[in-house]
Amino acid sequence: MSPHVLILGGTAEARELAASLVTRPGVRVTTSLAGRVSRPGALDGEVRVGTFGGAEGLAAWLRAHQVDALVDATHPFAAGITANAARAAAATGVPAVVLRRPGWSAGHGDRWHEAASLDAAAALLPPLGRRVFLTTGRLGLAAFVDLADLHFVVRSVEPPEPPVPPDAEVVLARGPFTVEDETALLVGHHIDVLVTKDSGGAATAAKLSAARDLGLPVVVVRRPPLPYGVTAVPDVFAVLTLLGLSPG
Repeated sequence: MSPHVLILGGTAEARELAASLVTRPGVRVTTSLAGRVSRPGALDGEVRVGTFGGAEGLAAWLRAHQVDALVDATHPFAAGITANAARAAAATGVPAVVLRRPGWSAGHGDRWHEAASLDAAAALLPPLGRRVFLTTGRLGLAAFVDLADLHFVVRSVEPPEPPVPPDAEVVLARGPFTVEDETALLVGHHIDVLVTKDSGGAATAAKLSAARDLGLPVVVVRRPPLPYGVTAVPDVFAVLTLLGLSPG
């Protein structure tokens, strides 16, 4: 029987992994999407959309569909999904790995303020400036709603879910963005401080370079820790190696 790999997707790395796996003879690939984005891009292999119903529901799906390997390639901040995947893998004995791009590191000239959560990030903002470029996604904006004295420019791929800060301007856009793009936005909106999650990768890092060039402070929300005992690898090649599918 062909090996069946389930990818918990939603990232560029998940897309890359699916594209690589479908070229391996005899490998069946299913990518699962949570359905939070209304127009996801095309994916190689089979695709399912929707939640599983927690760890128990995912475990049942793994058994019913005879999954041989589980790859959690969700966003680094999808802590609930990652925890459910770890519990489902442990319950079923299905080998599992987390695919996570490396996080960002501050460099020379960066003015970073690290925060452990969105609430902690909000608490840091008042002394740093009044005009805030908020790039933490369309979820979790409730952490900033009490900051009525600040003006927020909120960028998101799709309209943010309420509640939204009272003085907020929403910019709907999909990356990647260039340093020139980000510099123009920061200057054009007279931004004093940038807030971002540590998503890692090059696709969304241009804003950090633009902020550095302009001398702006950046509040960086650090990633939640992985569940105890979970294996994490930084790229698709490492996943393929663990699955015994790397070339050569």
